[in-house]
Amino acid sequence: MSDQSATTTDPSTAPSAPTNPDVKVSNRGRTSAPIANANSAEYDVPEFELFGAVGPRGLPPMTEFLDVWDVDMMRKQDETNKVLHHTAMYHSEYLIVRRAQEFQIKITFNRPYDANKDKIAVEFVIGASPQYSKNTYIPVFPNEERRSPWQGRIIKTSDNMLIMGIIPTATSIVGKYHMYVAVVTPFGIRRTKRDKSREVYVLFNPWAAADAVFLDDDTEREECVMTETGIIYHGSHDDVAERHWNYGQFNYGVLDACLYILDRSEMPIANRGDPIKVARKASAMLDNRDDGGVLVGNWSGNYTYGVAPTAWTGSTEILLTYANRKIPVCYAQCWVYAGVFNSFLRCLGIPSRVVTNFVSAHDNDGNLKTDVILDENGRMDRSRTRDSIWNYHCWTESYMSRPDLPAGFGGWQVVDATPQETSDGMYRCGPASVHAIKHGYICYPFDAPFVFAEVNSDMVFYSRRRDGTMETVKVNRSHVGRMVLTKAAGTQDRRDITEQYKFPEGSAEERTVMEKAELYSCKRETSNPPIADVDLLLSNLEVSLGDDFQLSLEFVNRSNYRRTVEAYISGSVIYYTGVTSSEFLFTTPTIKIGPGQNVKESVSVEAKQYMKLLVEQSNLHFIVTGKVIETGHIVTAMKVVRLHNPVLRVKVSGPAVVNEEMMAVVEFTNPFTTSLEDVNIRMEGSGIMMPMSKHYKLITGGSSITWSEFFSPQRAGTSRLIATLDCPTLRQVHGEATLTVEA
Repeated sequence: MSDQSATTTDPSTAPSAPTNPDVKVSNRGRTSAPIANANSAEYDVPEFELFGAVGPRGLPPMTEFLDVWDVDMMRKQDETNKVLHHTAMYHSEYLIVRRAQEFQIKITFNRPYDANKDKIAVEFVIGASPQYSKNTYIPVFPNEERRSPWQGRIIKTSDNMLIMGIIPTATSIVGKYHMYVAVVTPFGIRRTKRDKSREVYVLFNPWAAADAVFLDDDTEREECVMTETGIIYHGSHDDVAERHWNYGQFNYGVLDACLYILDRSEMPIANRGDPIKVARKASAMLDNRDDGGVLVGNWSGNYTYGVAPTAWTGSTEILLTYANRKIPVCYAQCWVYAGVFNSFLRCLGIPSRVVTNFVSAHDNDGNLKTDVILDENGRMDRSRTRDSIWNYHCWTESYMSRPDLPAGFGGWQVVDATPQETSDGMYRCGPASVHAIKHGYICYPFDAPFVFAEVNSDMVFYSRRRDGTMETVKVNRSHVGRMVLTKAAGTQDRRDITEQYKFPEGSAEERTVMEKAELYSCKRETSNPPIADVDLLLSNLEVSLGDDFQLSLEFVNRSNYRRTVEAYISGSVIYYTGVTSSEFLFTTPTIKIGPGQNVKESVSVEAKQYMKLLVEQSNLHFIVTGKVIETGHIVTAMKVVRLHNPVLRVKVSGPAVVNEEMMAVVEFTNPFTTSLEDVNIRMEGSGIMMPMSKHYKLITGGSSITWSEFFSPQRAGTSRLIATLDCPTLRQVHGEATLTVEA
């Protein structure tokens, strides 16, 4: 062996890879054509393609051959295409259609069209490197004279005019296509010039049985595709609050913003006809982590460089800002992610709805439990209790078939854009089959174990001895996933869909599901410590922000013996994620209960104890723990108290008629003795008003403000004007007004 062949290179002295930003990187050498991953990229289709070389005298006069004078896309709001395709509400000057359904175009020639003599094709092109094999170049021929992926037929001919019907396949790529009309001559193919007015948007079609997103329920489909405003639920399971959200999927520019999100993700265009891939890619792109996506999550309470999550009124401003500025929008929390994701899916034609899971676990290790550590006396050890359970968590459900799963697991799928845990190396979640979650088939993609834990985890209480060993003293199997809500279709009521996610607690079906889940390495707490013969109940409370109130506890002795409970009552200000901000109350009463008796204990809570410590959403968390002296058993109870904020009053004046000016009035009175500083009010309404805002430097205690704005509704129908008020010391204040606009 020569010295040269035996030589090794020291890694520390090896030349580094070139880092010159001017070096042009391409796929040349790996693929013969660039990978098409941008809908916005343009391809220059030649206006004339020769069949052979030009003769010495050049091309003969082309006047004797068929020539295209005009192409009418029939894209007006009241024309057949937009009405039949349910796209008339999109605020766009372009033709928007749905796949697996016929649309029409009108072509005018220089002379009457002769089907026996003239050969034409309507060509659709998407992306920068259109290919027939990738379905990014699609020629459509009249009356199936040649094979084409999309069907074409001549509907009508009259004089020099031809009306042609075209049906995109049920698996067509969703996005914006450029359209050309090509005429075949003996010398070559002559095309129309590129014209932006001939661009066509093709969307998913939940009305077509052949489409993967077909939803065979008229009321549900109207709600989950066509409805522009919705209700997102928050608060606590026993004190549910509502906030209205403007999805605005039909607003001007929103459709292009949604396509830009897919472009920004560099998702191959060839994959954009599959709702599974689109939903999964979008669940990653709605968050800015990993890929510079749409929204920046922030749970700190400091929103100096953006908009507080509680201040948004809808998705329109967020999507348009991202598309225009090309940078992530600040800031978001779970309901903002869910609302914007819902807008994205509805805009592209995928049925979707926002869902709220009350008492939602965040299980990061798959053990299906949340640990609470107590000391030997039964007092909660906050320094060692690290797990938390969200008061509520919002995600999105999308409706689609799942050909990658066994039959029966299609339908509603959980997709979640809130960055909690990574999935396949990126922050994303879903689509996970709701049916699979309910029946314990958590081996099915995508991220079913994580969602399963969100609705099925156990609260496990441990007693930590002085030597550091721990003993399980109580298991609460019904605390997590208390209620799953979504807006009912066609009404303003809420719909409880908990039974779609889980069987009743303690039922035989639930035990079977848990056994099945354990087969897939999702282990639940198996210990069954003895149950105390003393029950502890906390009363329901409805408290306004700034009020003093009484916390009532009831101890119930189910035994025939006297019982003594050494109790620990703790009150804390918490974020809605369950994370403790600060403790404001702690007391240790000793309760003596006679055989079979009840004893009530009352704790006074004064506003001055908690007001200065409040964080956004104004949640107080009370946890009561204790030990029964006679038996050593542990008793526990928890309660989240949502402090009710003041409301905004929103009024509209004047007749509500399309294109006629009217006035919106927002009124607010500061109910506190202290001033509110740096106050922002926002307002918007689908089809009636684009997002607007107003800033107030100071609203003194007890004073009122009135904000008036003129607006002109753009379309007829029932809509909702939504407003929010937000400042560093007061979050989650909102109001709304409903109006019906006449044509």
